[in-house]
Amino acid sequence: MDDWTTSHQRVLAQREADGWMFLIEAARDLRTTGAIAPSGRALARALTAPVRAQASRPLAVLEAGAGTGPITRALIPHLSGGSRLDIVEANPRFAAQLRRLIAAHTDLVHASGRVSVHETFVEQLDIDQRYDVIVSGLPLTNFTPDQVERIMARYMDLLHPGGTLTYFAYVGTRKVRTLTASRTESRRHAAVDEVMASYQRRYATGRWTVWANLPPAHVWHLRRPLVRGDFPGQQSDRARP
Repeated sequence: MDDWTTSHQRVLAQREADGWMFLIEAARDLRTTGAIAPSGRALARALTAPVRAQASRPLAVLEAGAGTGPITRALIPHLSGGSRLDIVEANPRFAAQLRRLIAAHTDLVHASGRVSVHETFVEQLDIDQRYDVIVSGLPLTNFTPDQVERIMARYMDLLHPGGTLTYFAYVGTRKVRTLTASRTESRRHAAVDEVMASYQRRYATGRWTVWANLPPAHVWHLRRPLVRGDFPGQQSDRARP
């Protein structure tokens, strides 16, 4: 058996293991896990595009809501020498999986300390670092409008001026919830959509639809303005319930 075949089989085995772990965590708490499957390669590529576009220089990158690490695996090969990656994951089982991923990743053999896992909510991340790119995997449509406002304000505060936030939202979720959810839940979802729309109107630089994902998703890129004071910048120490 050649090296390519062995490597390919290892990748497939890892994806299967990640898929099962994701399903187990979704069954425990779909509200915070946010999906029934890890992000696919096409979605990972769209989310990490700003990192690839600047891969020739050292970057500070934050990934929030990393889950089992499909986006993390897409990010690591594009981190040039001197780059830093902070990973925020509140689920302790996912955080442990991410630490194992980092410890075993061949691209990080000589990069000790450049990649860190923070087991916390992004609103509570206690760090002085500011980032060139933030990649969000958080299920924002599963939270309350106030929670989403705090998360988005924290993201913008953590970015360098001119830095980019990337995040995704599944296609058609509002229509599905309108048909299946309670009136209260539908109002919550509509209010979250309005919070996100306000950020999109102010800061969006592009939106792409990734059909080759389960389920299909829109990927948004938002940029923090270069002029200080033109963003919310409101931090909160309150935890998500």
